[in-house]
Amino acid sequence: MTPIPHKLDNLPTSHQIPFAINTMQTPPTLRLRSPHTLVTPLLLSLKTSLSLSETPERTDAMSQRGRGRGRHSEPSYGSDAPPFNRGGGGGGRGRGRNPGATPLFQSESGPRHDCPGVVAAPTAAQTPSPAPLAQTPVPRGPAPAQASSSSAPSPAEAPLICAMEQKLTLTAPPPSSSKAVRYPARPGYGRVGEKVQVRANHFLVEVGARDLHHYDVSITPEVASKKINREVIKQLLKIPAYDGMKSIYTAGPLPFASKEFVVQLAEREGSSAAAGSRRRDREFKVTLKLASKPDLYSLQQFLGSQQHELPQDAIQVLDVVLRAKPSENYTVVGRSFFGIDLGKKGDLGDGLEYWRGFYQSLRPTQFGLSLNIDVSARAFYESILVTEFVKKLLNYRELSRPLPDRDRLKVKKALKGVKVKLSYRENRSYKITGVSVEPLNKLTFTLEDQSRTSVVQYYRERYNIVLRDVAMPALQSGSDSKPVYLPMELCSIVAGQRYTRKLNERQVTALLRATCQRPGERQRSIVDMGKHNRYNADDLIQQFGMNISQDMALVNARVLPPPLLKYHDTGREKSENPRMGQWNMINKKMVNGGRLDFWACVNFSRLDPSFNFRFCEDLVNMCNSKGVHFHPQPLIPHQSAHPGQIESVLRDIHKISSKKIEEIGHKGKPLQLLIIILPDVTGSYGMIKRICETELGIVSQCCQPKAASKLGKQYLENLSLKINVKVGGRNTVLIDAIQRRIPLVSDIPTIIFGADVTHPQPGEDSSPSIAAVVASMDWPEVTKYRGLVSAQAHREEIIQDLYSVKQDPNRGPVAGGMIREHFRAFRQATGRKPERIIFFRDGVSEGQFSQVLLYEMDAIRKACQSLQEGYLPPVTFVVVQKRHHTRLFPTDQRKTDRSGNIQPGTVVDTQICHPTEFDFYLNSHAGIQGTSRPAHYHVLYDENRFTPDALQMLTNNLCYTYARCTRSVSIVPPAYYAHLAAFRARYYIEGEYSDGGSTTGSTGGVAGGARFRALPEIKENVKEVMFYC
Repeated sequence: MTPIPHKLDNLPTSHQIPFAINTMQTPPTLRLRSPHTLVTPLLLSLKTSLSLSETPERTDAMSQRGRGRGRHSEPSYGSDAPPFNRGGGGGGRGRGRNPGATPLFQSESGPRHDCPGVVAAPTAAQTPSPAPLAQTPVPRGPAPAQASSSSAPSPAEAPLICAMEQKLTLTAPPPSSSKAVRYPARPGYGRVGEKVQVRANHFLVEVGARDLHHYDVSITPEVASKKINREVIKQLLKIPAYDGMKSIYTAGPLPFASKEFVVQLAEREGSSAAAGSRRRDREFKVTLKLASKPDLYSLQQFLGSQQHELPQDAIQVLDVVLRAKPSENYTVVGRSFFGIDLGKKGDLGDGLEYWRGFYQSLRPTQFGLSLNIDVSARAFYESILVTEFVKKLLNYRELSRPLPDRDRLKVKKALKGVKVKLSYRENRSYKITGVSVEPLNKLTFTLEDQSRTSVVQYYRERYNIVLRDVAMPALQSGSDSKPVYLPMELCSIVAGQRYTRKLNERQVTALLRATCQRPGERQRSIVDMGKHNRYNADDLIQQFGMNISQDMALVNARVLPPPLLKYHDTGREKSENPRMGQWNMINKKMVNGGRLDFWACVNFSRLDPSFNFRFCEDLVNMCNSKGVHFHPQPLIPHQSAHPGQIESVLRDIHKISSKKIEEIGHKGKPLQLLIIILPDVTGSYGMIKRICETELGIVSQCCQPKAASKLGKQYLENLSLKINVKVGGRNTVLIDAIQRRIPLVSDIPTIIFGADVTHPQPGEDSSPSIAAVVASMDWPEVTKYRGLVSAQAHREEIIQDLYSVKQDPNRGPVAGGMIREHFRAFRQATGRKPERIIFFRDGVSEGQFSQVLLYEMDAIRKACQSLQEGYLPPVTFVVVQKRHHTRLFPTDQRKTDRSGNIQPGTVVDTQICHPTEFDFYLNSHAGIQGTSRPAHYHVLYDENRFTPDALQMLTNNLCYTYARCTRSVSIVPPAYYAHLAAFRARYYIEGEYSDGGSTTGSTGGVAGGARFRALPEIKENVKEVMFYC
């Protein structure tokens, strides 16, 4: 055995000099600079190989657009701080003009170009715009043309794109760096609203001056397990700050710049050592090499707003230090830690249980470094015998009969990838790769002497074990060519394994019920968790000179006033001033009631057929009382049918109703609404929506039989809200919108987008991701949102079909994409082209900000340029985040909502927000149960130059216009609608992907080497209304 050279103890440290801010009293040196001295550029280092003329600075006409929007003057763009390149598809004059191709939006002035969609940089007289940077190409990734979309325009509608445009659009640039992007600086702080103070689950972190060193680690042979890597490094360093992979950090230099060591690690239980074999040591060669010296001074400068670039290496050091001890003691899931000593476990059913734990993340904020701590819970496998797990999963009392193939596949899906240990060989674990098709009593395999034996006989002769559940299949480990069969009754599930698949509805309810905490209770749990972790007693944290406060941050906040809502003048109440984020429809009528002449109803439940008449009569009366013009009689008689006949019945209804409409002289008009009472057994909703929306062109309203059977007034009223927007009506409108008083919305035609991408559940490796983009169609009211969806490669976050160029065999390159189609629809609906774009983007993590911004802004620019020469409306691009762990708690119980949460409209843009960038937390909704989660809005790009008050008020007010309820919602409605639309499109392809991960039929595109199925096209009449509500 090679001896370990020496322990590296007693690393030198310096005296402690805290530089972070202690308490809320921020010294002037670390305060954000005045907004008057900050500039909001987006610095891009990428350039194309093409030399293109630049767009001149914006003219006075453009610069006048946003004046008079608040007390803070906006930062100006100078020659040293250009905004995002607005050149879109680029300049240059194309050749070979196609006489039949014309732009959708004609220029009022300026020359026409020979190639539609490709423009030279406009002159100042043509397009007032900021000075651009060098051209910004699309980052590497799947080409937009490969996205599969429901929004592709027909060849007759889409203009041709000449070869020059195609070259500009499809050229793949080098990968972009996050350092190439600088987001807008905060243009000051909001002033509107009642000033309050709240507590936030952020804890101040002080850091002493230390000589930080980063060492690269190489361990040979390589091991994927971070746990084993940590054990190896612990043989060298007494208190290692080690990330488990390639980096070690020290609070002083090691006595060498580079050195190799040999470490011997004893075999431990749970490893792959054979039972009964002599325990042997494993030998590893470890190389440590000085990589860098992270600079704490640059972090201090960043926190004090003295520099814009976040010193990520310094943050990484401190984060690894804070995670070191929890990573050793608990099960790690991302940034969360779970363990049986962190709270009581609970049963979720089907062999699962929940574990309690905590989340922690080190964040730079305006008041210094803060540690964001939150309580958490996750689903884990119970550490039980596999046979017991199978009984719970399948709801079996005994396992004496062979499993039906459907149940066998269910067991295989639930246990694939799970580690088990054998009752007679507990020092070894196996990963399950599958479940045998044959039962144990029919399984045979070949021994080393080439003789055949059965699994049952082998266990009896080799281990003197008589198997009982021989009708059950065996668990399979190893490969398909060399399987290892494991009897279920001898296997138990290794503790601490997270369940990564989708929970069923019952399990989700159980988890929410178990973990739901009122604000006061959650606040105490978080503080207690921080004390339980004893950060300041940790030797490693002390070595790095860190000190974590035990008190939650006290934060300045404001409560924004609710907006006034307009209802129809024929109602007794013509307007509403909501209180605490909620109101009702008593004595009110929809501001614009839709007209519903052709409708039908079908009942697939076990409710009596006569119920259809009573239900529809009550629903029609409710809708009419709320201002919907609902014809009292259905187009065709009410239908009742068996759930097994859903598809044929829907097609029959479509055929009969189309014929009926033609007979009464309205040929070509669709059935406007189909009311569907769902089957009692769940599972048919997705199929119904797919058939209605993509095959038949029918807008539907599905009703759960349990809720419908009660004929409750509140239930019918909620249905009327959904039905009205599905037939083209508006439920309510902001009075400020009607009176043209919304800053940066009411002055010129403005289109508001919402965009989201939903990904398949873990384990569904073949399913595509679904992108959805909705856009407002009714300026200045901004309440109607048209929705488009598109499939793209598995877990691809960037929206690929915002703009695309596709090859038509007859016409050549043709422009398309969701942005173009929404612009066309906006022009058709309003008679105006959008002159301002506000883009709310949901579902983007901080690590993806730059990539998403560069690609999607570039796509927006290209889409605009392809519609009209020089068409470059200013854009504000805002990311909406809900999956964060910041929580806000009231300090004055007299200023809470009914659930004890902070009041609706509470906004924070001070201490816990970004030191320099434009972001804020907004709690726009009233809590129902548990602790409210504020939405986090981060402005990544802002040509419209919003003031904090203007953007915060707009966002909060829009949250009161959500169509499906009379409550303000937690995220801005366009982002909410995009999420609903993407979720709806998931039903269109559900069930088309096999368990093995292969696909059949035609594919919609190839991205990154992965094929994905095209979404079925949503019918045009369905797209035009809010079908996803």
